[in-house]
Amino acid sequence: MKRKLISAIGVAGMMISLAACGGDNGDGGDKAGADGYAGETLTVWVMDGSSPDQWQKDVQAAFEKQTKAKVKFEIQQWNGIQQKLTTALSEENPPDVFEIGNTQTPAYAKTGGLADLADLKTEIGGDWAESLNESSIYEGKQYAAPWYFANRVVLYNKKVWADAGIKDTPKTRDEFYADLKQIGEKTDAEPIYLPGQNWYHFVGLTIGEGAELVKKDGDKYVSNLDDPKVAAAMETYKKFQALSKAPKDKDEATPQQGEVFGKGNVGAFIGMGWEAGIAIEANPKIEKEIGYFTIPGATADKPEGVFLGGSNLAVAAGSKKQELAKEFLKIALSDKYEGELAKLNGVIPNKEALQSNLKGNAVAEAAAPAAAGGGTTPLIPEWAAVENAPNPVKTYMTAVLNGKSPAEAAKQVEDEFNKRLAQQQ
Repeated sequence: MKRKLISAIGVAGMMISLAACGGDNGDGGDKAGADGYAGETLTVWVMDGSSPDQWQKDVQAAFEKQTKAKVKFEIQQWNGIQQKLTTALSEENPPDVFEIGNTQTPAYAKTGGLADLADLKTEIGGDWAESLNESSIYEGKQYAAPWYFANRVVLYNKKVWADAGIKDTPKTRDEFYADLKQIGEKTDAEPIYLPGQNWYHFVGLTIGEGAELVKKDGDKYVSNLDDPKVAAAMETYKKFQALSKAPKDKDEATPQQGEVFGKGNVGAFIGMGWEAGIAIEANPKIEKEIGYFTIPGATADKPEGVFLGGSNLAVAAGSKKQELAKEFLKIALSDKYEGELAKLNGVIPNKEALQSNLKGNAVAEAAAPAAAGGGTTPLIPEWAAVENAPNPVKTYMTAVLNGKSPAEAAKQVEDEFNKRLAQQQ
């Protein structure tokens, strides 16, 4: 998750002040002897924008009081972090604890860079949300701990919806489609801005269908785009995209869909909460018109599937302070400080019981209901190469939108998809 998630939420005025959090007191586990870990310093890498200064100060104070050790936070940039972290984990003194993207975790687990955290999971992770913890597990073992997450919501223009005579937000996929059609019939606005290659939304639709983008063929992974469930997800995407004037061969950043929405003549778009900041920067007057709701699913009791982006916390296998690192994680991931992070940054916490900390944050309140049923791209090391441009999933989507059947489009990209999955990691 990149910093602009945090900074733009701030621009949009969606962050709320810190208040007392419920849950345990976050004091961590037993000390290592009478003097705890006095004289030791734990190095913790966190990404730029992930952990507010207040959170760091509070966790640091609790950690130093509990363990008598020091903690040193080192802020890292997302750009180039994979190579930097790969190098650091191979050296004699790696960071003891570090933030890692959830979809990056399996690759580092495979190469042996991450410590096994099964004991930590047993002690403090009993109620971690299964969908959020999934990326921390590789080949059945717990190699990281879920930290914070975000997913897409519907951002809509309240004035456009009111002009169309719509008085409430939709609760089902069919209601959503009907509302958008009504906008097209009763206003001059574009009902929805949905470019043909908003592929993370498509991934969410496949998750909602219970589909997998890859499958096992002997000892290797291959494309599963020809699965009827994937086709069903693509047909849903196609139905909604037909209501949009957006290009079929571009993604949500080309142009930035927030800028398009900011012009004030679009009913809705599907995106991250921070994209409201882009719209507001383009047109400050639109801020008062922006609303948010959970992407509706097939039935009112279950939101649409969503891609869960976010970060885990891991301990370096080469750290000489693994027990102290786990003491840090017990504090940082406690209800008190996990709740504080959710409140300060408006991100989804690692357990549903802590979602009360999101109250008053319109984006987070819209995102949270879908988190339990969310998922990610395939959590295998081989997946990374698939996302390199030109992404074959995007090519598949555009082919369907331009008239090919899902089966024909899947066949068109199959060789390239499988070639990428076969690349050495």
